[in-house]
Amino acid sequence: MGLTNFWNGRRVFLTGHTGFKGSWLSLWLEKLGADVAAVSLEPETTPSLYVRLSPWSGQSHHIADIRDASAFSQGLINFEPEIVIHLAAQALVRRSYENPTETFATNVMGTANVLEAVREAPCVKTVLVVTSDKVYANNGTGVPFVESDTLGGKDPYSNSKACTELVVQSYRDSFFKGRDIRVATVRAGNVIGGGDWSKDRLIPDFIRAFENNQPIQLRYPEAIRPWQHVLEPLGGYLAFAEALTHADEKKLPEALNFGPDPESFATVAELADALGLAHGVNDVWRQAPGTHLPEAPALTLSSALALSAIGWRPRLSLQQTIDWTAAWYKANREGADMRAFSLSQIAAYEEAIS
Repeated sequence: MGLTNFWNGRRVFLTGHTGFKGSWLSLWLEKLGADVAAVSLEPETTPSLYVRLSPWSGQSHHIADIRDASAFSQGLINFEPEIVIHLAAQALVRRSYENPTETFATNVMGTANVLEAVREAPCVKTVLVVTSDKVYANNGTGVPFVESDTLGGKDPYSNSKACTELVVQSYRDSFFKGRDIRVATVRAGNVIGGGDWSKDRLIPDFIRAFENNQPIQLRYPEAIRPWQHVLEPLGGYLAFAEALTHADEKKLPEALNFGPDPESFATVAELADALGLAHGVNDVWRQAPGTHLPEAPALTLSSALALSAIGWRPRLSLQQTIDWTAAWYKANREGADMRAFSLSQIAAYEEAIS
């Protein structure tokens, strides 16, 4: 599943480019030669990966809120993109408990606003909407989810992403089937990698604890998650978007899972211990005291359909994922040029999938 020169000169409209995944995808698209117009809120963290990866030369950068359709829709229409990749979201589970209306407004109505703008942009051929592995109705058995499983979600974040899937389905069936346009969703597992400084995520929480010489506090150390390096699903998104743009050649799914090899399924505690070893420390975590908001005890994905449909499969082991992540933060602490370092990791990943 090597990437081709398909993206060179391709006009891409990207939302959520200042976030963790969005920053990595922006850098990769720039490396591939794409012409990108990007819209997002200001970076929410300090430090910020988007700032670390600057300067940006292959991207026109716009600050706007997707909840306000008038703030960005004309920009999408005027740019005349061929491909739209919608990443912008409120992506934190605990924050969704604190502010559920913000979460639904951003994830559900924000997506509807993007699709409304696409309706007015006749040049668009492909729309890829990024949701989550948490869109499935989870009974906690740990059986890997497949794309045909029932959608659901109890917490506001998971539920909002399941609702997003339904919004995409409605727009596809109601407005886009009669047009030469393909609309699909992608569902990825727990992504990790260098440059994430978000609140209440394992890697940035670990890095902050490590730099303060403290153990990390874990809410659910025995919870199982499908950990994968951020470049894994992003490579899948790029491959899927390319395949969809040529979809007249064959029928493609309307949704794909992008998850790690089952050997990379691990508990939160196991990943924390492995991160400790990569940083040369032991005894790295403690059980967080008190009562915690509910989270699924087990969550795993099957990526069999991605393999059969577009030839995508995960390439990095869990240990490689941890090593690449630890190396990024180490280089950042040592004052390295993080744009160049990140490009070197993208190049290494491109070699792995070639």
